[in-house]
Amino acid sequence: MTFWDHLEALRGSLLRMGAVLLVFSIAAFCCKDLLFQIVFAPQQADFATYQLLSRLVGPIPELQVSMINTELTQQFLTHMKVALGAGLLLTSPYLIFEIFAFITPALHRKERRTLAVVSAGGYVMFMLGVALSYFLIFPLTYRFLGGYQVSESVANMISLNSYVSTLLVLCLIMGIVFELPVVSGLLAKMGLLKASFMAKYRRHAVVLILIVAAIITPTADAITLLVVSMPIYLLYELSILIVRRMQG
Repeated sequence: MTFWDHLEALRGSLLRMGAVLLVFSIAAFCCKDLLFQIVFAPQQADFATYQLLSRLVGPIPELQVSMINTELTQQFLTHMKVALGAGLLLTSPYLIFEIFAFITPALHRKERRTLAVVSAGGYVMFMLGVALSYFLIFPLTYRFLGGYQVSESVANMISLNSYVSTLLVLCLIMGIVFELPVVSGLLAKMGLLKASFMAKYRRHAVVLILIVAAIITPTADAITLLVVSMPIYLLYELSILIVRRMQG
């Protein structure tokens, strides 16, 4: 294929990806009640995480926080933003397939197999990160910050934009953080990372993990910091095992 043939193939892939993303985003936009039922679930007392914690540590007091909207167009824009995020999440397997189909003709069989494993592993790890953020990190962050008061005379009223933006950003960040084993495996495959190096600087990594966890969750309690940092540390240990296996 010539350069222009490749460019035409890329344009076709981008058009198909854009069309599928648009269809799913519109479908998510039309399912407004279900969409925001999922988005607002972490603030409800019957959320799965709170029920599990109540069984482990006892009854959890209900958080009384009002949600407000202060801008004329904000509710509509938030609806569009959430629908686009949901559409992107739903269509991500197809988008990965399209990218894979475009790249693989230029690769050897072994390279195709490696790319398939990396793509599948990266997708699974990203979704695990999003799930952890939605079911654990964001609910704990919401309850801490939503219930925190400098004075009883100052009531908390959370804006819709603040709630949704925090939820989306935390899910995105944790999805990216969970790519650590995949990235480590790729670096080891290229000979740029060794398990001995990661094991040697484990203590330094722990300090860095705590810093990253503190940035991800802007809360002052040690419990939330521990809840966020532990999965990241386990990912680091998993990365060491993957790198060691890559080295044979």
